[in-house]
Amino acid sequence: MSRGFFSRLLDLLFPPRCTFCRRFLKKDEKCVCEQCAKTLPYVEKGGRKGEFFSVCVSPLYYKDRVRSAILRFKFKNATNYTTCFGRILADCISSELKGRYDYITWVPLSEKRLKKRGYDQAALLAMATALELDDVAIEILRKPVDVPAQSGMGAPEKRKANVSGVYEVIEPEIVMGNRILVIDDIVTTGATLSECARVLLMAGAKEVVCAALATTERD
Repeated sequence: MSRGFFSRLLDLLFPPRCTFCRRFLKKDEKCVCEQCAKTLPYVEKGGRKGEFFSVCVSPLYYKDRVRSAILRFKFKNATNYTTCFGRILADCISSELKGRYDYITWVPLSEKRLKKRGYDQAALLAMATALELDDVAIEILRKPVDVPAQSGMGAPEKRKANVSGVYEVIEPEIVMGNRILVIDDIVTTGATLSECARVLLMAGAKEVVCAALATTERD
């Protein structure tokens, strides 16, 4: 039996739903329904600057249906969202960061957090995004120190202090003299991405640019 037959059978048994609103998809819709495609909270081009990274671009704001979908992806084992999210983020990177990086990597989880969750959502996102870009994502950073989640830190100063010194470069020969694109699922204050960028620059990176699937709205 062909792969197409099994695909159609699965669609009959488990009809695909929109990643964001969870409605059943029509035959001509792929991962996002027509209504969500029109009404999701899209970010205008331009990105945001960080303390150590040149720019961080995001296609979506972290609110409403986007926030709910990312939380399912991050904490509820909705790893089937990976391809859809990767496609959305890759479109943003192609539009805003084309030609600005040499290698793609991601913000890693600590070993303790990885064992508890069972998967690294940023790694999955980076790999899916790279695949859409006809590229590969490489594990360049490691997080040997486990610290409390950034979401519970509150003030930007506390977030910055919480991640200070917790990342290290494991592929220095790749970093040296090259431009690195760091991918994460969400960017809020930018403290985590800034710390990753600082470590990469200290290891000899020429420049660090970032991309996150969603960003919080800024005043």
